Amino acid sequence: MPPKKSNIENRKSKISSSSWARIRLFAMDVDGILTDGTVQISSDGTETKSFSILDGLGLVRLNRAGLATAWISGRASGATTGRATELKIPHLIQGRTDKLAALQELAAQLKLSSAECAYMGDDDIDAPAIAWAGIGVSVPGAMPAALQAARLVTRRAAGHGAVREICELLLAARVAR
Repeated sequence: MPPKKSNIENRKSKISSSSWARIRLFAMDVDGILTDGTVQISSDGTETKSFSILDGLGLVRLNRAGLATAWISGRASGATTGRATELKIPHLIQGRTDKLAALQELAAQLKLSSAECAYMGDDDIDAPAIAWAGIGVSVPGAMPAALQAARLVTRRAAGHGAVREICELLLAARVAR
């Protein structure tokens, strides 16, 4: 009897290569996706976050390949702005808790349909955007609403290469075209 596929593998297999190739915008939440969800605030009020170098390189490669990238965060953060600037993320939207509205506005601005958008999130406020996107993604350890909405759950954890995992799938689909 063959070994059972994991839930992650089963979800991944349901996304066709043509669906991956159709994506023109990869948008994502920040805290809990690009980071492990932890924010360090020192006694003087300064904030720090840890971002994965693996994810950063994947995003740089997507930008070089002509895919638009966007970060949509429910809270404004100087650390997020700094990292987005370093990686040359073209679309940084902060302080927007209605992620679906933010994603749909950006897609309209870029003249993209939902099928041309991928969205990655981990919390209840991300679930509508995950469900709307042509490819909706979440991470292990996400809130139940995000996991339910997602077509794919990454193998890697948030802040530890989960975004890179999706970048690699998007890049592979562009090469295969």
